[in-house]
Amino acid sequence: MKRIALVGMPNTGKSTLFNRLTGAHARVGNWPGVTVDLASARLPVGPHLAELVDLPGLYDLHGFSDDEMVVRHFVESTRVDAVAVVLNASQIDRQLALALQVRALGIPAMVFLNMSDEARRFGVEIDAGRLSAGLGLPVAAVSARFGTGVPEAMARLAKVLDDAPAPREASIREALAEDHRREEEIESLVKSAVVIPERLSEQASDRIDRVVLHPWLGLPLFFLAMLAVFQAVFLLSTPLQDGLREIFDAVRSAALEPLLAPAPEVLRGFLLDGVWAGLSTVGAFVPVIVVFFFFLAAVEDSGYLSRAAFLTDSLMARLGLDGRSFVMLIMGFGCNVPALMGTRVMRDRAMRLLSMLTIPLSLCSARLQVFVFLAAAMFSPARAPWVLFGLYLASFASVIVTALVFRRRFASREPFVIELPPYRLPTLRQVWMRGWLEVKHFLRRATTFIFVGVIAVWLLTHLPAGAAPAGPDTWAGWIGHALQPVLGPLGIDDKLAVALIFGFVAKEIVIGAFAVIYGAEGNALAASLAHSMDWVAATSFMLFTLIYTPCLSTVATLRSESRSLSFTALAVAWPLALAWAASFAFYQGMRALGF
Repeated sequence: MKRIALVGMPNTGKSTLFNRLTGAHARVGNWPGVTVDLASARLPVGPHLAELVDLPGLYDLHGFSDDEMVVRHFVESTRVDAVAVVLNASQIDRQLALALQVRALGIPAMVFLNMSDEARRFGVEIDAGRLSAGLGLPVAAVSARFGTGVPEAMARLAKVLDDAPAPREASIREALAEDHRREEEIESLVKSAVVIPERLSEQASDRIDRVVLHPWLGLPLFFLAMLAVFQAVFLLSTPLQDGLREIFDAVRSAALEPLLAPAPEVLRGFLLDGVWAGLSTVGAFVPVIVVFFFFLAAVEDSGYLSRAAFLTDSLMARLGLDGRSFVMLIMGFGCNVPALMGTRVMRDRAMRLLSMLTIPLSLCSARLQVFVFLAAAMFSPARAPWVLFGLYLASFASVIVTALVFRRRFASREPFVIELPPYRLPTLRQVWMRGWLEVKHFLRRATTFIFVGVIAVWLLTHLPAGAAPAGPDTWAGWIGHALQPVLGPLGIDDKLAVALIFGFVAKEIVIGAFAVIYGAEGNALAASLAHSMDWVAATSFMLFTLIYTPCLSTVATLRSESRSLSFTALAVAWPLALAWAASFAFYQGMRALGF
């Protein structure tokens, strides 16, 4: 009976091919010279009855990991008539080295180019005949998942067995002699210089993982952890914000107003009620960014986010995404732009595009500033954190809806692989540096988009000359009135509509726009907002702000990363439609219930 060894790198579909060939006839047995059990099965290969042995996945035949040594010891100590080398056709450039290493052993071999169907979708074209001539080995393109090309490949494998010479065990041992010598040297060094206990004690990471990766408790615990972060952000940042607002008010009354008293009224109003009011309101949210990223950096550095990705992979797979998409969504809580750029780790374009379509729906730090301000103005301190938590849930819900709607259009079969790092105690320096970098990024945006946006809002709310500031006769009043047939059913009035328009430039501008539109800042602005709308209208406005068209920087990133104008248009239009539908359903539903 002939014996065939099945070898390949991890995630090449080797086990899928083994299962397709052997069906339910596989058995697990112990082999001489090998410390682990291997799966094997008998099957006909042309006129031969052969035993197919599924060896562990390996990256390098001459490596020294446990799996690599198992494969090497097997071919050295066991008679092998042929080797079937399984390569991922879509990653052929990184996998040919293994085929060359097997060829160097002098054992008859054949190459199975698996996942050839996926390779063609990626635009990878392989001339199997020319590759076979270059390797000096038979090559067959197959799809183990669908069975395409498998019968023809097995016929070629039968011919390899027909032509196979008698195994030359001495030449194989000679080819692997250097590896064997190095194994002995490694073993000697470890024996003389390293003390390893007979049984490693159970690590704390393993005990924690039994809880946080529990199939039923894992997700609820994750959302509870996020709720605790939101509570801490609100409780710690609110006193800091109040202190900064008092400082800004003192600077205005003690320094700026006396200094600008001789200036013309228009210039004084522009500088005080436009530039200073807008920028000081935005600046008061620096503590929110610092505190939020302090906790987010701590969660990231602890190793918990990788667990969250692993835990959510099965759920994300039902949406056409995977755990990497979840990690990018979490990154999007900080800023959508780096999260979109992070999708470059995905080789499959369909998976990447679907991830890029959902990432802008995550509640970024810019939106968080708007929501913290409105939650503090419209809700009690006991209810405000729950409002923020509800908005995060709404963010996830919008991602789920989007993925379900578009998963067929952007279908992907790319496998998900992630390494779970050990739990680490975050260092204060790392956490502080992360928060400081985000603050610098925020302030840099404040000197560009926000500054220009606030000035534009002031001009719209004060021109033409003679109109009452932010009144119906200003340009802003005209725009807001024109949008009322669309936004009125959502409980969004003329003034809030203007703030949304400038939120397209940068969501941070929404807060500055409030200060200019309402002619107030700090506690006075919060009181004006609370007087102009109730909690239902405020929540509807926050829902719309959460979902609608991403900011200009995000749109620019979508365009550059996708390299598709049509996809960018979809990424702008879809959230706008979804935001309108969600806000309409909430606002009209609450009103119908009598709220």
